[in-house]
Amino acid sequence: MRLFSIEYSRAAYLADFIAYGVLAAGLTVYLVDAAPRTEWWVLAGVVALGLALWTLIEYAVHRFLMHGVDPVRRWHGEHHRRPKALLGSPTLVSIPLFLALVFLPVWAVSDSAHAAALTLGIGGGYLLYSTIHHAIHHSNRDWVWLKRRQDWHALHHRAGRPVCFGVSTSFWDYVFGTTAGIVTTVPRLAD
Repeated sequence: MRLFSIEYSRAAYLADFIAYGVLAAGLTVYLVDAAPRTEWWVLAGVVALGLALWTLIEYAVHRFLMHGVDPVRRWHGEHHRRPKALLGSPTLVSIPLFLALVFLPVWAVSDSAHAAALTLGIGGGYLLYSTIHHAIHHSNRDWVWLKRRQDWHALHHRAGRPVCFGVSTSFWDYVFGTTAGIVTTVPRLAD
């Protein structure tokens, strides 16, 4: 059952990024082609709402599911033990979840354009999160913003208690009081 493994080969790890890129591109093409021009601003707002919602979903899933519910907690613990390993939720599980939990319910109460727009926002947020998380663990770029995200995530990996659950943003950690407090020196993630 390698297709459902949380540890990826390099090819499967890359394929996950490609799959979400194709999903985002497909939803974008669908919206541009099928949605009435008069709805484009509304649909752009729905995409933006989806991106914003993703940040809350990311925080909640990381805090309450990945650090609280077995077997996901154990799987995520493996990431904490081996931060450079190519681990993640299987694409064959995550994409159907996005479709079942976002696209289909919105389509049931609205229309396919609004469902596609919200799915694009949330799925695009997931792709952005995955890219940032990869860069945090595998990039040595000298970008100030990335270094800040690496420092923040290092607090999450190294703290004695679970803190700093946001990967793409720290916003919800400040809202819900799960910051590590003001820290002037932060350990960097090791190999």
